[in-house]
Amino acid sequence: MDVLILGGTAFLGRHVVEAASTRHRVTIFHRGTTTCPLPRGVEEIVGDRTTDLERLAGRRWGAAIDTSGFDPDVVRRSASALAGRVERYVFSSTISVYADLSVPGLTEDAELNLTVPENDEAARYGPLKALSELVVQHELRERATIVRPGLLVGRWDPTDRFTYWPQRLLRGGEVLAPGRPGRPVQFIDAGDLAKWIVHLIETDAAGVFHATGPAAPLTMGELLQRGAAALRAGAKEPATFVWIPEPDLLAAHVQPWMDLPLWLPESGEVEGMLRVDNGRAVSAGLTFRSVEETFIDVGDWLATLPEQRERKAGLSPARERELLERWHSERTRSQA
Repeated sequence: MDVLILGGTAFLGRHVVEAASTRHRVTIFHRGTTTCPLPRGVEEIVGDRTTDLERLAGRRWGAAIDTSGFDPDVVRRSASALAGRVERYVFSSTISVYADLSVPGLTEDAELNLTVPENDEAARYGPLKALSELVVQHELRERATIVRPGLLVGRWDPTDRFTYWPQRLLRGGEVLAPGRPGRPVQFIDAGDLAKWIVHLIETDAAGVFHATGPAAPLTMGELLQRGAAALRAGAKEPATFVWIPEPDLLAAHVQPWMDLPLWLPESGEVEGMLRVDNGRAVSAGLTFRSVEETFIDVGDWLATLPEQRERKAGLSPARERELLERWHSERTRSQA
């Protein structure tokens, strides 16, 4: 099959290119601002999807995979231009499209948030993706497939929203862990998502799917324990966990999600982001590697990066130590 990928050299797109190119003829269309080694045989067309879509003129593809769409007007241009020239259009969206993310067990039929705030850049992401979904569905009709990933993890992650944990466990010692160990968490390895997206185009699957895992429920405590065990051979020293309750973290102005990735306060406005129903995707063939495999893969990738690189998420060692010392001191006083 001839496959067009819009994007393709950053995080998810890079995984999709790798997965698709082992089985299909792949063309990527991107701006060329993010570069990576392309698999042998992949065709590269450099251009901006806002102004250079004519560079795709006269071509047809069995499927288009849009890993980079965000602005509804920009997505409309590409979806409209390709509507008559692709058999299936897969749009990578986000779990953040819903109007009420506090509800555990959300299904794909829940109400979308279509109101874009003017002065909150972070809060614009979900509604803009939701509006982009509607554009793709309008232009492609039954040939549209919408994939809503949860937290994407794995090698090449530029956000550090999961990478913090493998890096922290490799350092070992006393590790600050958020909330209670039994709190549920969800995420998906970008490599697993990429393989499944290729499966969707091969099976010509239409519809809307939550793309998150794992298949069986997983808690934060299990995640960290299994990650520590998987990385034990490479760790500087064994990791031990100190679980600090959410009220104490919030009182110390620790930022959920960014300071401690995968931590969202329970009974909060976005608690449902880590508890969605993924049954439809699993029925459509989505499978997951083990937690251990993801930790090892990310650990191997981290070993190729500069040790002193600037992280975009996670506590600094000094801030973590400060919080741990404060917690131990307060516990000692309360028990005196």
